[in-house]
Amino acid sequence: MRTEHDLIGQLPVDEAAYYGIHTARAVQNFSITGTPIHSELVRALATVKKAAALTNRQIHALDAARADAIARACDEIIAGGLRDQFVVDCMQGGAGTSANMNANEVIANRAIELLGGQKGDYSVVHPLDHVNLHQSTNDVFPTAVRIAAIRLLKPVSEQFAALQTALQKKEKEFSDVVKVGRTQLQDAVPVTLGQEFGAWAQAVSRDRWRLYKAEERLRQVNIGGTAVGTGINAPKAYIFTMIERLRDLTGIGLARVEYMMDPTQNCDVFVEVSGLLKSSAVNLSKIANDLRLLASGPRAGIGEIRLPAVQAGSSIMPGKVNPVMCEAVNQVAFQMMADDLAITLAAQSGQLELNAFLPLIAKNLLEMLDLLQNTLPLFISRCIDGIQADRTVCSRTLHDSFVLATALTGYLGYDKASEVAAQCRATGKTVRQVVLESGLLDQSTLDEILRPERLTAPGFFTGKG
Repeated sequence: MRTEHDLIGQLPVDEAAYYGIHTARAVQNFSITGTPIHSELVRALATVKKAAALTNRQIHALDAARADAIARACDEIIAGGLRDQFVVDCMQGGAGTSANMNANEVIANRAIELLGGQKGDYSVVHPLDHVNLHQSTNDVFPTAVRIAAIRLLKPVSEQFAALQTALQKKEKEFSDVVKVGRTQLQDAVPVTLGQEFGAWAQAVSRDRWRLYKAEERLRQVNIGGTAVGTGINAPKAYIFTMIERLRDLTGIGLARVEYMMDPTQNCDVFVEVSGLLKSSAVNLSKIANDLRLLASGPRAGIGEIRLPAVQAGSSIMPGKVNPVMCEAVNQVAFQMMADDLAITLAAQSGQLELNAFLPLIAKNLLEMLDLLQNTLPLFISRCIDGIQADRTVCSRTLHDSFVLATALTGYLGYDKASEVAAQCRATGKTVRQVVLESGLLDQSTLDEILRPERLTAPGFFTGKG
């Protein structure tokens, strides 16, 4: 063990640990979820620290040996090394100070080693005087959260594109499957199964575009603003050079926000992005619900489609297969909606010059992106791609239903068409049978009116003249 000290006093730290006393205290204080900060956030923090070291060397605020050692340590972390040393819980007080100090200490101790020193000898490289030079948690942490979120957004947007494509393939495949359309779970008018998939694809396309554009909302960062956005203790040369260095290291079109106090205290941008993610969750849950309804039964429900059978459905009911992929998507959507609410509450709870609840925002925002990235490929490959239409059921329910009575209103009038529907309901006869038996229309006229493939096409008017 080695002994380290801070404002509060002394504390023993495992000799093998790259973190130091600040991290050790945070571990004691925040044993809450058992989950450390997100790996992409660790990577982003290391990227910010590397940019700062290189910037400070460039403006002659940090000697080349220390700056290079810090940069090398950051490179190891960016590449995935030392991740077991980032031990601070994702749920932490202090606006992210514990996460920032965890990064500072790990980077410092690894840099010390690279310079031939012993971990804990902060005269070689100091976590605050050197690694955190010209920085504050309050500009480092929000900047890192933005970088992490942008990095996760792009693949999620691409997954929505893949889901859109999968739905559009089914739209084309089922374009000739005419079936009963339903409103309020009641028989309504004819539609094609392809049209239903096409409508879902349109909703997903909006999600794809929203998330693609959401990156723009996250590009403005407050790095250089330090404690509250005034830039105290940060030279102008550092402030202007830092953003250029970050752009180079990340490949992201980051920009220094003009009024740095704004993103230091206001988190509405995260609420906006979270809201867009929630919108996608709403659409995904709606699609999953609809698929479960259309596949219900299969004998005693709607049963118009068959979902892929991916696992046995019951430990007691033989032969039962459940819509488990849809149910998983529903649960992911519910969790994302909860995450969005937590982000909303955390954002509105900031006071004056700082929001102390940014760790919760970071945890939930990155979790939402992870959930989508992990779920969408499974939903596509293990559900959407394998959906089959039961054409027999679709045709039978269409012709057994009295939804075709709607097509008669232009010829018979609403009241007479309603009487036809009522007779169908009372007798169990089809619309065709009732109309022909009543002599309301002749066979050829009725055949032309009740061509369901025409009834599902835009611009078809089922009236005289």
